[in-house]
Amino acid sequence: MEFDCLCTGILFADHVCSPIDRVPQAGELVVPERMQLGLGGCSSNTALDLARLGVNARVAGCVGDDMFGQFIIDELAAGRVDTSGIRRLSGANSASSMIINVRGEDRRFISSPGANTKLTVEHIPTEWACQAKVLYIGGYLMLPGLESEAMLELMRAARAVGTITVLDVVFVQRDDCFEKVALLLPETDVFLPSDDEGTILTGLTDPIDQANALRDAGARTVVITRGEAGALLIGDGARLRSGVYPTQLVGGTGSGDAFDAGYIAGLLDGRDAAGCLRWGSALGASCVRSIGATESVFNHEEAVAFMQEHTLEIEEF
Repeated sequence: MEFDCLCTGILFADHVCSPIDRVPQAGELVVPERMQLGLGGCSSNTALDLARLGVNARVAGCVGDDMFGQFIIDELAAGRVDTSGIRRLSGANSASSMIINVRGEDRRFISSPGANTKLTVEHIPTEWACQAKVLYIGGYLMLPGLESEAMLELMRAARAVGTITVLDVVFVQRDDCFEKVALLLPETDVFLPSDDEGTILTGLTDPIDQANALRDAGARTVVITRGEAGALLIGDGARLRSGVYPTQLVGGTGSGDAFDAGYIAGLLDGRDAAGCLRWGSALGASCVRSIGATESVFNHEEAVAFMQEHTLEIEEF
């Protein structure tokens, strides 16, 4: 199968509830309208969203030999994602999350990284990375096996033949997080942290300062996603600030991954920086209309129609 984007990183099964009024106290039972099992994890979500846009996506990652691992593979395959790069590890548990949605508040996560901690560069064929137009690494900082010089070398080899490298992280409090991210930034074409992640990484609260610090560490383009405040992009010859598209917020799970998928789709379509922001913002807006990470994300026709109907405010600064 020919493919445009190789997605590697964390693969999860998410158990998520519809919004509840409050977090239960000890011993208390709170009844949501519904709960559901769905796909989760940066790499799997982004790959499925890309496939929905008509992009040929392939996943390289690790799951366990349990029912959650089979669920992750089946969901991706049903969405026309090439799962031939997913390794089922005997004796390992697949990653899973419990996601609690509370009305008017940000999500709460209880996550077990499982087999993702076993992913190494050896699980990512060099020829795949070099064949892809885009190499996406999602969920970095929850992937200890990729925090290595070998991963840097793989990204360098891919970039040498024209592959665009895109890196995203997960919100993890670690004393060495900046050091580990800085290891890969010199071979990163696009880095896509949230403003909260930018604060953890740099110790800075202003997104412009965050982006400049991450660019100084080696990233070619830095896009800081800011939730309802939009996004900020600083790259070679581009300094842009965008607003948000109108949407109805039901749940935020997967919105960052949907933004990544839209941004990558823009790159693959040859869009400029502003065009990539429009695609990322449109996909992110579509994602938050449901409690799951991927269920309400636009397909290509829906995204195009949405962007024709609505204007995204983008300004240079």
